[in-house]
Amino acid sequence: MNPALEYHRQLTRRRFFEGAGLKVGGLALAAMTGKSAFAAPTTGGQVMPPLSGFPHFAPKAKRLIYLHMNGAPSQLDLFDHKPQLQDYFDKDLPDSIRNNQRITGMTSGQARFPVAPSKFAFKPCGKSGLMMSELVPHMHEIADDIAMIKTVHTDAINHDPACTFVMTGSEVPGKPSLGSWLSYGLGSESNDLPSFVVFTPSFPKASQAQALFTRMWSSGFLASKYDGVALRGQGDPVLYVKNPPGVTSGDRRTMLDALNRLNQKNFERYGDPETQTRISQYEMAFRMQSSVPELTDLKGESRATLDMYGPEVEKPGTYAQSAILARRLIERGTRVVQILHRGWDQHGGLPKLIKGQCMDVDQPTAALLKDLKLRGLLEDTLVVFGGEFGRTVYSQGTLTKENYGRDHHPRNFCMWMAGGGVKAGITHGETDDFSYNIVENPVHLNELNATIMHCMGIDNNRFSFPFQGLEQRLTGVEHVNHVNALLA
Repeated sequence: MNPALEYHRQLTRRRFFEGAGLKVGGLALAAMTGKSAFAAPTTGGQVMPPLSGFPHFAPKAKRLIYLHMNGAPSQLDLFDHKPQLQDYFDKDLPDSIRNNQRITGMTSGQARFPVAPSKFAFKPCGKSGLMMSELVPHMHEIADDIAMIKTVHTDAINHDPACTFVMTGSEVPGKPSLGSWLSYGLGSESNDLPSFVVFTPSFPKASQAQALFTRMWSSGFLASKYDGVALRGQGDPVLYVKNPPGVTSGDRRTMLDALNRLNQKNFERYGDPETQTRISQYEMAFRMQSSVPELTDLKGESRATLDMYGPEVEKPGTYAQSAILARRLIERGTRVVQILHRGWDQHGGLPKLIKGQCMDVDQPTAALLKDLKLRGLLEDTLVVFGGEFGRTVYSQGTLTKENYGRDHHPRNFCMWMAGGGVKAGITHGETDDFSYNIVENPVHLNELNATIMHCMGIDNNRFSFPFQGLEQRLTGVEHVNHVNALLA
């Protein structure tokens, strides 16, 4: 049974007349303008054009690369230097610092909360003097290009809701992701590659990894054409894009033309906008048959560029290759690239495990910024680096000078931004002596997302979509300001 046909067959007389006024009005308007009431929207040659009136103002950044360290990197061991903690080694965290704040079930049963200072050395980097850990020596070289935010905080205390929140502005699944909102509002500059691309690269095998869910790059209640397209590291970058054996490009074109005519008839009959999405996605898949192989072919890159990204850049599926492909994508008009690197959930054995994570991402991340800068792309490309929350100053489990673990800590953590519209070489905000509470310039994740939107030329508070009786926004239904102190 076809549900749509059954619905129309059983449409009652009362329901027909309730909706008839609007339908007849639409037909009359179409007649006056000389257009079909159910015609597909024209795009003037642009497959995914921006919304009318977008951007709201001249953007400083035209594209976004978001580097998400899934599992929550320890701010204490990377960017939030607390040398005085050496004097507190294995002493109980003062009650006045914790202040009865909630903690996870993984450490709530501990008899003690012993302070675990970082075992890693820090040093001031660049002219800005930004303090960074020895774990990220390559990032030392980009210290003067980034804005370090030490006081990001979030609402969620566990990974799944926290990751959903950092990407969609809500702990409840079903909302559009940041990349989907930007694709919806700003469209794409490329007709041959998706507007929003996602990488989920490999990570060290010993890592404690959390699952990734497609809701982190989903379009939620927006049209499905705004979904992020995941490029795989092994085998075909996109499943089922290649023609099967015996099918030529001409054969595929003929089949698509026939299928598109059928879908167009279906759209004219029912007016379902998802039918238009289906047509456009089939067309994009056809164009990707040639654009994706060209994208992933690194033969045109110089040896100096490849070496800058590190030894794994030519190994499919690695973070290093994802980083250089991110640069190649934004060069070709992709609006948003998101790289999600797993394995940062270090409840135990943190010193050993975090070294492996940093070896994966440190050099390629620094190389990405240097590469963008050398090509004149950093000035209008926004790069964001961070996780979903931070880690506790107290140890989870056994504590020694050389080994410790850290639990989840949503009250403060570090993220950094670089590129289009952001001040370079600054540190924003400050935490207490235990990196447990914010003492100056807090930045909520919604405010950070509003700042990203602002850099992209969008007033977050004027960018909404009606759904479930509310004007839904990336940052929720309440007014949220961007962080002006971060802007150049």
